[in-house]
Amino acid sequence: MKKRKKKPNLKAFKSGTWLWVIGGLLSLHKQWMSLNPNRLLLFEVPPMPAPRPPEQTSAGCDNDPCPVRPLSASFRSLFARRVKDNRPAEQRDPGWKLFGKVPPREGPIKDPKKIQKVGTKETLKPVVSSETEYETKSGRAGPGNPTSPRQSVRKNLDFEPLSTTALILEDRPANLPAKPAEEAQKHRQQYEEMVAQAKKRELKEAQKRRKQLEDRCRLEESIGSAAQTWIQDILPNWSAMCTSRRVRDLWWQGIPPSVRGRVWSLAVGNELNITHELYNICLSRAKEKWKTTAAPSAETEPEDSGSLDRESSLELIKLDISRTFPQLCIFQQGGPYHDVLHSILGAYTCYRPDVGYVQGMSFIAAVLILNLDTADAFIAFANLLNKPCQMAFFRVDHSLMLTYFAAFEVFFEENLPKLFAHFKRNNLTPDIYLIDWIFTLYSKSLPLDLACRVWDVFCRDGEEFLFRTALGLLRLYQDVLTCMDFIHMAQFLTRLPDLLPAEQLFQHIAAVHMSSRNRKWAQVGSSPPPPYRTPDVPSSAQRPGREPATVAGKGPRM
Repeated sequence: MKKRKKKPNLKAFKSGTWLWVIGGLLSLHKQWMSLNPNRLLLFEVPPMPAPRPPEQTSAGCDNDPCPVRPLSASFRSLFARRVKDNRPAEQRDPGWKLFGKVPPREGPIKDPKKIQKVGTKETLKPVVSSETEYETKSGRAGPGNPTSPRQSVRKNLDFEPLSTTALILEDRPANLPAKPAEEAQKHRQQYEEMVAQAKKRELKEAQKRRKQLEDRCRLEESIGSAAQTWIQDILPNWSAMCTSRRVRDLWWQGIPPSVRGRVWSLAVGNELNITHELYNICLSRAKEKWKTTAAPSAETEPEDSGSLDRESSLELIKLDISRTFPQLCIFQQGGPYHDVLHSILGAYTCYRPDVGYVQGMSFIAAVLILNLDTADAFIAFANLLNKPCQMAFFRVDHSLMLTYFAAFEVFFEENLPKLFAHFKRNNLTPDIYLIDWIFTLYSKSLPLDLACRVWDVFCRDGEEFLFRTALGLLRLYQDVLTCMDFIHMAQFLTRLPDLLPAEQLFQHIAAVHMSSRNRKWAQVGSSPPPPYRTPDVPSSAQRPGREPATVAGKGPRM
């Protein structure tokens, strides 16, 4: 039989090896302690050495003899775990964070008071190296290591310079090549040019604002003095002074807003003899009609109603009120004048059922509401729509409308022959743009303050001024219109520019001559039918139980 080989005793080998290693370490330790009796023991924890700046750790030990490191610390460094450094990056390694971690650049430190001369202008710019910034950020600046000049300057600043300004006015980071002198000079010149242009632009804007403020102050002073003249001199003596030359000149310049409503009421008059009681009766009837009428569909239009009694157009008022001066946000649902406008339009629909409500009436009523009380606005509204021109348009009398268009074309050809020929070549007829202007009395097409000024002279001169204003608008934009085709001309005239110069428009209106072959406006067109008149309705002497004739029945017809 073969003898089995004995396996080596690994446990004994391992234990003997470790005993040999430990014995060697103990002998070495005894020798070390005999040579250095003041050193620490092997298993004692030495104190942590103080941190050193990077330049001392990287430099050699030629001048300063390095202290002998204890053997225990050497073994502990071999078998100790690495502890993760939780300090921020800017405290661990110096350098620019934007361009990566870069060791400090060795070299001479720049002068902290470097003078840069550009032309005749000298600027002091402190330059600080990256080592100084690193020491300041890591908290190593102490009594022996003062803070950098830039840090003391930034403490006094309320803002940090922008990146573009820093690129132009400051040096590049230490790890990048410096700017050439030519490039630095070029950047400085470009920066100074930009600053000069910005200052010039700001100066122009400041002068423009100052001029606008001065013009506004002068306008307010003139409006204030004109208001005093109207209140003290003209309104108390209206019947004697309303036709004087002085009053007509003040009228042309525009009525002050504080007295505009009173002047409009006096100029329009009350030929229909409408009283406040009649307005309340019409309003109560409109409210009863609203209660008994179902809500209309959104697709219904006023022209679709073929019924002789147009009180059914009460339902259509709500659809049009929301589109009345939407930029003001006072006539829409929830606005302060929504119910007032709704009441006036409803009361007029019951007052004139033969006319009813037509699109465009809401703009006229809204302008009157802004200048008059509710009842007075209704009285002026009813009398204003009773004028021959307005009644012809709102009742859609085609024969009378064509008569007005023909008369307008006569004066159009007389005042603007080139533009008239251009319109004829493109088949642009007056009804395309005049209907919207006449239906709303320019309150929808022009800015509100300019439309009120047009209303001022319209109350003085009547329907002639409406067509004269149309010719003034065409005269103002004739150079623009002659370069357009049919579509662009129609779009431009139905939607005029928002910023329309008032003084220039009235200068062009004044330059329009409303005479053709020695004939005035009233002589060119055929005479319209007589206006509708309401029977006299007494306010207090009315017998009880009896309603006015215009409210009880369908209403008289024209």
